[in-house]
Parts: sequence; C-alpha cells; structure tokens
Amino acid sequence: MVDTLTSYRLIASNLTRSLARVSQEPLVERETAYYMENIGNVKSIDDFMADDRLYRYAMKAYGLEDMAYAKAFIRKVLTEGVSDSESMANTLVDKRYKEFATTFDFAALGETTTSFDRAKQGAVDKYVRQTLEEEAGSQNEGVRLALYFERKVAGLTSAYEILGDKALLTVVQTALGIPSAVSYADIDKQAAMIEQRLDISSLSDPDELAKFMTRFTALYEMNNPSMGSAASIASLLLGGTSSVGISTDILTTLQSFKPGGR
Repeated sequence: MVDTLTSYRLIASNLTRSLARVSQEPLVERETAYYMENIGNVKSIDDFMADDRLYRYAMKAYGLEDMAYAKAFIRKVLTEGVSDSESMANTLVDKRYKEFATTFDFAALGETTTSFDRAKQGAVDKYVRQTLEEEAGSQNEGVRLALYFERKVAGLTSAYEILGDKALLTVVQTALGIPSAVSYADIDKQAAMIEQRLDISSLSDPDELAKFMTRFTALYEMNNPSMGSAASIASLLLGGTSSVGISTDILTTLQSFKPGGR
C-alpha cells in the first residue's frame, strides 16, 4: 500500500486532473446535473430546504453533510444571514457555516440568491473537491486531512480557528507533536501552545506549507502505518536502513523543518 506522504503528493501534484476525474464519476455527474438544472428555481429558504436532494448536495459541498439532518439549526443559520455580526453564522467558531450562509444568503439577497455563480458553479466546484477528499479518506484518512488542511489554510488567521475545527486541529497536533490529550486543557492555553510553535502566517508561503505538509503526512504515517510502510518511515525519521522509503530530499526537509520557520 502507498504511504500517506506519497498518496498525498500524487493527488496534490495533479490536483486539476484529480478533480476532473472525480467530476466525471457517474454519481457525481448525475447529482451535479440535477443541482445545476434545479438550483436556479430556488427562490427562498423554504424552496431550498424542501428539495432534499438539492439541499444535501449544497450541504456536502460545504463539508456539512453530517449536519444535513439538523434542518431547524441550518434554517436559523440561513434566516439570520451574515450581515449582522451577531448572527449565528458569524458567531459560530466553525467557519463552514458562515461560508454556507454567505453563498446562500437569502436573508440579504432574497430571490436572487441562486442566480449568482457562487451558488451554481462555485458550489459544484466545492462539491467535487469535497468528494475527492472523502474518496482519498476512504483509502487513507491522513491524505484526506492533508488535502483539507491545504484547502483551508489560506483563510486561517488565529489558533482559535484551528481549535474550532477538529480536522485542522488533528493536522496541527500531529505535525507539532502535541498530544491529543492537550485538547482537554484550557482553550487559551491550547491557543498559546500552538502560536508558540507555529507561525500561522508563514503557511501562506508555498515552500513553508509544503514542508509543513511533508512533516504532517510523514508523522501521520508513523502513527497510522499503511501496510508495509511503517518500517521505512520510522527508519527515515529515527535512523536505520530500509530498501523502501521516502526520498533523501524529503528526509532532509523533515530533519530541517522548524514549525513556522522558527
């Protein structure tokens, strides 16, 4: 089985082709065609939530598929919109709800909401990316986490945003060697610990992000070894020899990496 680092790099380095492949899968094509044919007919929150197929497509596009059942909660998010700084979408730590409410901003845009490209092709693009990540995760959860982090990192501004997203937190804790048990500590202490070890702004540099993702995927592999890869990863990080493993340049990156460039 291909290890986490290699699997991630294979997808990330050919992302356009990977997304195109997923978009052409029969189920994805069928659901996308239905969405594009019908989303323009949606003129209100009631219309949106009445068509369960459309609604679930949109929820999955924003990574909220697991919350599709909570229609009363989602209705409140959409009803309050994003214009008021005190609205539910703006006060929730999980920023996915704000993204969702911004795209489907019936509160401010009314009947014209679904006429904008972000509610059409924009949502489709997100759905395809979400599907790609889920498929990667079905083979290796570490690859899904890496792809998700790479997608979300550009919008990160504070450690609290990381703490509010379980997937982001898993990546950061793994890459920085922070035990998951630390999650039971005071939230401010957790934030301080992350900020001391990681300069979040540095991840806007592609080279720094690449080194960070290399470290995460390699350490994830050590903790969750793919069949036949545990020995090679361990030998690269801890010393020893192996006939199969990560290339010398990646090993060098791992050995020289300092979180946040520190």
